[in-house]
Amino acid sequence: MSAAQPARILRLVKSGPERRALESGQVDAVLDRASGTVHLLPAAERALSAAGAIGNGLLAALPREDYRSLAGELEPVTLSAGEVLFEPGERIRHVYFPSDAHVSLRIVMADRKVLEVGLVGREGMVGVALLLREEASAVRVLVQGTGSALRMKAASFREALARSPALQNELYRYAYAQLVQARQTAACNRFHQVDGRLACWLLRTRDRVRSDRFRLTHELLAASLGIRRVGVTNAASALQRCGAISYQRGDIRILDRGGLEAAACACYAIVRGLTG
Repeated sequence: MSAAQPARILRLVKSGPERRALESGQVDAVLDRASGTVHLLPAAERALSAAGAIGNGLLAALPREDYRSLAGELEPVTLSAGEVLFEPGERIRHVYFPSDAHVSLRIVMADRKVLEVGLVGREGMVGVALLLREEASAVRVLVQGTGSALRMKAASFREALARSPALQNELYRYAYAQLVQARQTAACNRFHQVDGRLACWLLRTRDRVRSDRFRLTHELLAASLGIRRVGVTNAASALQRCGAISYQRGDIRILDRGGLEAAACACYAIVRGLTG
């Protein structure tokens, strides 16, 4: 919309309910009857642009006004595989709402061994500790799959929480789901066979990237499952033999989702019921 167009529209609407609607932000667009063109007003254009870039379930669940109040503080970013967003003990300066990126939450032991305790994608947020008034991360946050996200400064996030009960409710629900996921992962690592755990993990990743094809190296899978590389090779070979997946040089394809679900341990259905 050119600079002349808003001025022409405002001149046509000098008073009355139409003018008040424009000034209060209740009008998102104006129809030019002569050309049949719909002109978005600037606030609506910014909100729609941001929404199109997000694809994040937590933000999408917010009431429209709550989301619009956040839009100006959300910065589009690209997260790259292998990028570490936080280390344990590091101050959280931003929160992230992934879209098509997915992020691994990892516990780092004293002997430098690591184990994944959570996976975050479009259903969630990175930086939940701030919701609980903690300043530092308790885990290593590693980007596992390259993609887009929206980032918000920690101070802006706290202000948004204070003014939006809807945002609080969505995030408390999500924080509970993350807690259940971590507990389930701990039990899964102790009691379930590697084949079923790998199938579960692949399904959870698939749900977040919304694709039956993605790249994951043996090293990443081994660290995520807390096993040696040979264990990944054996479990992946078993899933390939039953026709559920193909796996070659880090390229994973899910060929039979039903078969993969049948091979997965029960933890997949439990966690999915909470996180989507």
